[in-house]
This record gives sequence, structure tokens and C-alpha cells, in this order.
Amino acid sequence: MSGKYIVVFKEGTPQSEIDQAAKDVEAQGGKIGHRYDTTMKGFSATVPDNLITTFKAHEKVDYIEADGEVSAYAKSIGIGK
Repeated sequence: MSGKYIVVFKEGTPQSEIDQAAKDVEAQGGKIGHRYDTTMKGFSATVPDNLITTFKAHEKVDYIEADGEVSAYAKSIGIGK
């Protein structure tokens, strides 16, 4: 099985290490989605489940979280009426 994840690297991680991690994902059957390089360094990917354990042990990975849709919902509370 595989899942969609966001892999975020620690501040100061060289781009070359992030690029190599992305290549490793693809070499093991994963697919890179979006790359993040402004507010955080990393990428989204569809990753085989067994590869997540490898990334969690990577010393330069800050955190990994499940990727999914996010939506905002605002409820009118009637202010000003």
C-alpha cells in the first residue's frame, strides 16, 4: 500500500539532500507531487508505506504528516445586524 504524505526537512538542510531524498522516493516506486521551498523545505509525495519508516529515521527530516485536502468554513454570526 501507499499513502500521500508531506515530508518536511529541518531548517538548514542543503537542497542537495532534499533532492536526493526525492530521487530515493521515486527510485523506490513513489511519486513526488509538489516541492516546498519557501516557508518550509520539503515535498509532497505518494510513498510506499514501508518507505515512511525510513524517512522518520532520517536525521534531516523535521516531520512527516498525511497529505489531504484542507478547506475553510466560515459561519456568519450576524454581527452588525
